[in-house]
Amino acid sequence: MNPETAAMAAEIDFSLMALFLRATFTVKIVMILLVVMSIWAWAITIQKVIVYRAARKELAEFEKVFWSGQALDDIYDQIGPQPPGAAQKIFAAGMTEWRRSQRTDGAMIPNAGQRIDRVMDLSIARHTEGLSGGLSFLATTGATAPFIGLFGTVWGIKHAFEQIAIAQNTNLAVVAPGIAEALLATGLGLLAAIPAVVFYNKLSADSDAITGGYEAFADEFSTILSRQLET
Repeated sequence: MNPETAAMAAEIDFSLMALFLRATFTVKIVMILLVVMSIWAWAITIQKVIVYRAARKELAEFEKVFWSGQALDDIYDQIGPQPPGAAQKIFAAGMTEWRRSQRTDGAMIPNAGQRIDRVMDLSIARHTEGLSGGLSFLATTGATAPFIGLFGTVWGIKHAFEQIAIAQNTNLAVVAPGIAEALLATGLGLLAAIPAVVFYNKLSADSDAITGGYEAFADEFSTILSRQLET
């Protein structure tokens, strides 16, 4: 590299902010979109980690109460028909239907067991929907962010070559800034996509595990009630 070119390269600011400000309007929009997607993905992840931790704790604590030996009616009277926790709501839904299925003479209305299972399944489905809400955005970010960044890179390189043709100069000091600006878009795309994919896989597994815990609890509860129906 000759001294003149070296001097030109030394004067160019390659900081992230400088690269962003020198980029074309289209590439700036791409970069802003990718940064917003990344921030949103992190926000969803943090929120889900907090929610899942609370859900696991609530399920474990209520299972201790459930298996403590207390009568089911006593537990239901303590938490009420609209308790705050998800496991409690599943239990309350089953107990509410259980009581509604009892006749005044003490006998049970036919098919009570099926109705109890159905209302608990509906309660589990509502909570599962809440647990998985937002995960689709993580999947979308992981799948699309690299391509959005690649679009910004292609557009930026196109602009860089146009500037080279106008300047009629292929020195590295002339070529490098435009290429660096374009590649920044791809870097931001990967920066948004990689954590989103990792978080999606981890949070999906956690959501499935929590849902499995709800289903296992509902099956155990249903088994206890079915024994009482047969007596």
